[in-house]
Amino acid sequence: MNKHHYVAIMAGGIGSRFWPKSRSSYPKQFIDILNTGKTPIQWTFERYTKFIPKENIFVVTSKEYAGIVKKQLPHLDPANILAEPSRKNTAPCVAYISFKVLQKDEEAILIVAPSDHVVLDTGEFQRVSLQALDFAAHLKAFVTLGIKPTYANTGYGYIQHDMIGVADNIFRVKLFTEKPNKELAETFLSSGDFLWNAGIFVWQVKSIVKAFEKYQPEMFELFSGEKDNFNTAEEAHALERIYPLCTNISIDYAIMEKANNVYVIPSSFGWSDLGTWNSAYENAEKDYLDNAVVAKNVMVIDATKCMVSADDHKLIVLQGLDDFIVVDTKDVLLICKKEKEQEIKEYVAEVKRNIGEAYL
Repeated sequence: MNKHHYVAIMAGGIGSRFWPKSRSSYPKQFIDILNTGKTPIQWTFERYTKFIPKENIFVVTSKEYAGIVKKQLPHLDPANILAEPSRKNTAPCVAYISFKVLQKDEEAILIVAPSDHVVLDTGEFQRVSLQALDFAAHLKAFVTLGIKPTYANTGYGYIQHDMIGVADNIFRVKLFTEKPNKELAETFLSSGDFLWNAGIFVWQVKSIVKAFEKYQPEMFELFSGEKDNFNTAEEAHALERIYPLCTNISIDYAIMEKANNVYVIPSSFGWSDLGTWNSAYENAEKDYLDNAVVAKNVMVIDATKCMVSADDHKLIVLQGLDDFIVVDTKDVLLICKKEKEQEIKEYVAEVKRNIGEAYL
């Protein structure tokens, strides 16, 4: 393993599209949604331990989740659990880990990755990740892993790339675009030069810090002014001073869409972002009627293509539903058409407005 290879696993999100299973106090990255015996963050950590030195693996999370991370990842050094004092999207998260790592290793090459993705082919994932690390090491380039689309998904962002590669299966990025409507997604799919945006980025740490200086000078000044406090006992206090002043912005908007040295590796390693109940349905085992049932006490009668998640202590009898999401917890029951899953986040906001935060 290369001592200059690092990974930052981002684990601070609240996973509102997985409500009511995912709650603000215990979000989806810490829940065994697919009933595999492990949680998404545990799978993610294990994937990276195969080719990244364990001491170079960091988890960046909200301070309220630090204890959960410590419990679920007992083999991770507690000093490598980095607690953000508030949620300010992914750009401040990347700036934090980048300045911190740069203080200890100027030759560091960093992978930034979400904590809640599914990867079925871990061997291919490792190969592509090492290719990205190698490419970033030799060029001042930002590399992202794009997923070869298999259908016109409207829940993912897309990456458009040049058709002529600069190296073996590495292409310059032309455009990042947000989640499209169905018609536009079908156009992307047929064009042949669009990939799903997996949100996995690789770069030299010194290069991304320079990019912050160029494209996000205010955020750069905030972190640069406190850099001597990173990796010391004053780090937490420094963050308390920095974060209230940070812009709430994603790394995509802050840097990637502005930079001109961004490259993508088209990849196929059995990826899903596990961002919605439909993605859970796609990745779960199904019965002969195409129902995905993640529970022990569910009886299905004349129901098809449903996603069912329930606590094991309660008997659920499901009859006559087709293409529904059914999620039963101790205090909330959600019954929703699968085609409306992108609206679950809106339902959560409606619950908050009308009932309060007791069920969130």
